[in-house]
Amino acid sequence: MRFYLYLILGFLGGIPAGMGMGGGTVTIPLLVLVGGVEQKIAQSANLFSFLPMSAFALKTHAENGLLQTQGIWWIILPALFTSVGGVFLAAYLPSELLRKSFGAFLIGLSGYTLYSGLKG
Repeated sequence: MRFYLYLILGFLGGIPAGMGMGGGTVTIPLLVLVGGVEQKIAQSANLFSFLPMSAFALKTHAENGLLQTQGIWWIILPALFTSVGGVFLAAYLPSELLRKSFGAFLIGLSGYTLYSGLKG
């Protein structure tokens, strides 16, 4: 029965991800709050599912000539180093702190989005 719950949660999180709206901001809270999954596992599952989706998106953008590669290393190298650092930090921190930090991030993002929308 739990399989069907995760299947439905994956489907609900996959809809915004497929539309390019940041499926992780939906998938992670769904897995934690509804699925009862530990925060670290939910984040890991989200990152793991991102890998094949990003590969297909990269291929599609390349085929359509939408990639700008000039100066790309100024983005890739810091992202790579901070991602590795984030992995070690997340492994060290307790899940409860990660859960609260992610909640605070979502609240801040919601406030910023609301402010930007009202501003015009």
